[in-house]
Amino acid sequence: MARENRINDAAQGYVDRKQFSGIEWRVEAKGSALTAGQVGSPGANVSGPIPEDAIYRIYSMTKPIVSVMALILIEQGKLRLYDMLAQYNPAFRNMRVLLPSGELAPAQRPILVEDLLTHRAGFTYEFIAGCHIAPGYDAMDIAADGQCSLDEMMAKLAAQPLAFQPGTQFRYSVCTDVLAHVCEKASGRTMQSLLQEHILQPLNMVDTDYYVPEEKQSRLMPMFGISDVAEMSFLNPPLVQELIVSDVEEMYPSSNPAYSRGGHGLFSTTDDYFKFGKMLLDGKSPSGDTVISRKMLEMMLFNRIPPEQLPLRIGMNALQGYGWGLGVRIMLDPGQARSLTGKGEFGWAGAASTYFWVDPNEEMVGVIMTQYLGSILPLADDMRAAAYQMLD
Repeated sequence: MARENRINDAAQGYVDRKQFSGIEWRVEAKGSALTAGQVGSPGANVSGPIPEDAIYRIYSMTKPIVSVMALILIEQGKLRLYDMLAQYNPAFRNMRVLLPSGELAPAQRPILVEDLLTHRAGFTYEFIAGCHIAPGYDAMDIAADGQCSLDEMMAKLAAQPLAFQPGTQFRYSVCTDVLAHVCEKASGRTMQSLLQEHILQPLNMVDTDYYVPEEKQSRLMPMFGISDVAEMSFLNPPLVQELIVSDVEEMYPSSNPAYSRGGHGLFSTTDDYFKFGKMLLDGKSPSGDTVISRKMLEMMLFNRIPPEQLPLRIGMNALQGYGWGLGVRIMLDPGQARSLTGKGEFGWAGAASTYFWVDPNEEMVGVIMTQYLGSILPLADDMRAAAYQMLD
C-alpha cells in the first residue's frame, strides 16, 4: 500500500462498511500539504459527493476555540486564571458538594477560572458513566436544552451540587460553557461578537459560527447516530454502528443567531477549522497578525493535571499518556499512548466524530470531519496513525 493512500484507504474502509456516510480530512506538515480529501456522500437521501465547504456540527471542538478566547481576555487584562467564578455570577458563591454517601458538604474553596479551563471545577455531563450528580443534570436538561440562553443554563447549573471539591479531580464537563459565560460577563460582550472579532475574522473562518444562515443550509451535513448526548453509553455501547439518521436540532439549533454555548454549539468546515489548528502552531493569522501571543500559547500547552489525577478519563475511557493544559489534551508520554502520536501532540474531538490534532514538533495539523453522534469506532486514531505514517 502506497503511503499517500493510507489515510484515504482508512476512511474508505469505514464508508465501505457503512459505518460512516461521508468523511473529509486535511493534513499538513512543515507548511506543506500532506493529504486532503473526502470519501462517501452526505447520505440521508442526499446523493453525490460531500459538498464543497460542507458545514458540520463540531460539538466539543467548540471548546478549544472558546478556551483560546478566554486566554485572549487574560492577555487583555480582563480576566485572570485565579479569578473566582462567583465574581462574575454570584449564584455560584455558596456551592455545595454532593458526597457519594448522599450528604451535602460546602465547597472548601471557590471555583476558579483555571478550574474551568482544566475541567476540575466539580461539574459533570449527563453522559458521564458512574457520576452520581449526572442524573440531576439529565433531569434539568443542563446541556441538552438548546432553547435556553447561556444565562438560563447557568441558573440551572448553579442550583445543582458539585460532584467533588474544586481542584481535586479531572472530570470532563460543562466547564467550558461556564467559561463562555464568564467571558461574556468579564468583557460585557456576547460570545458571538468576541469570537468574530478576535478569532474568526482574523483567521478568515468565514463559515464558522453558532448558526447556519439560510443561504448556507444546503451545505449543512446530516447527522447520524443517537439524537441526544445523554444517550451515550460507554458501559454498554452498541455492537454495530448503523447509519440511522438523527435529528439534533432541538439540542443544537442551526438557525438561531442568538444561540451560543462554550462546550459545543459552533458549526464549521474542514478548511475553517484547519485555519484555527494552524494558528495554534505559532499564534498568528495567515497575514502574520498575532491572535494569541507566543508566551500565552506556550503557557496553554503545559500540563496542569497533577499525577494523582491521571490518567484522564471520559466516563470509563482512559486517555493514556495525555495531560490537559488550558483547554486541550496534551500528549505527555508516548510510551503510554495507545495509538500513533508524538510527544507534545495536542487537540480535541467532538461528540459527532469530528477530530483535530496539532503536533508542534512535526509542524503538523490535521482535521477530520464527519457526522455520527455517539460513535465508539477508532476513526480518529486510524486516520491520525495513517497521517503519521506518511511523514518522511
